Amino acid sequence: MIDKALAIASYPNVIFCSFGDMLRVPGSNKDLFQVKSEGGDVRIVYSPLDSLKIAQQNPDCEVVFFGIGFETTAPANAMAIVQANKLGLTNFSMLVSHVLVPPAISAIMESPLNRVQAFLAAGHVCSVMGYWQYEPLAKKYNIPIVVTGFEPLDILEGIRLTVIQLETGKSHVENAYSRAVNSEGNKHAQAIIREVFTVGHRAWRGIGEIPNSGFKLHANYQAYDAETKFDVHDIQTQESPLCHSGEVLQGLIKPNECPAFGKECTPRNPLGATMVSNEGACAAYHRYGRF
Repeated sequence: MIDKALAIASYPNVIFCSFGDMLRVPGSNKDLFQVKSEGGDVRIVYSPLDSLKIAQQNPDCEVVFFGIGFETTAPANAMAIVQANKLGLTNFSMLVSHVLVPPAISAIMESPLNRVQAFLAAGHVCSVMGYWQYEPLAKKYNIPIVVTGFEPLDILEGIRLTVIQLETGKSHVENAYSRAVNSEGNKHAQAIIREVFTVGHRAWRGIGEIPNSGFKLHANYQAYDAETKFDVHDIQTQESPLCHSGEVLQGLIKPNECPAFGKECTPRNPLGATMVSNEGACAAYHRYGRF
């Protein structure tokens, strides 16, 4: 998906908007920072709604927002599409690259190389989607799944509850983040997601395509699909052969066991998604590890 973003951002008369972390994501040959240095109008925004304002202020330009993330960011991105439609903006579109957690869990568990024994379910995702989708997965794969927040004590409590389940031979969904999460999630957020997006196949960096693991724009909102508007459907990203982020994501290796870790791959020059974001495993190992 990043090479599609690079291609669109290089178009003349295009203002390409993205969250800051995405400017460092490497494509086959460059990243968005390099496109910006070459004269592309690439802007960091803090909300997809900021892109709508830019579109209103620049009617002679095409404004594209890079809609990325898990289910957490999907409601705000969906709202931007709805608002663009209400405003009648014809110079705004979105490059959608949302991914979904439950299909990824299934893909990991069904891999012949799987070593994962349990999951900590991200609290911010579950605050939107709830955790009812995880209950069939816990039963099917006989694995504990514990919903946790991101404070140190939240994570420790999630680990504690997970270990108890493993030691007692249990496998169910447990909510250790009840102050923010309930089973059903945010129904209003889910409603706008269903209105704007449908589920489709999605390629994951380092892993490959996982069926029905991402969002794409609903047919009613195809006018805002940047992939179609700029005809970049066939562009594919060639990932660095040095990067082992797919194995990190699947729990097959630790970040520091990747040969490129801390050498060719650092937070300033990441090769894979797990080194780009501050939430990524490789970035965390690089920042806090002692090797």
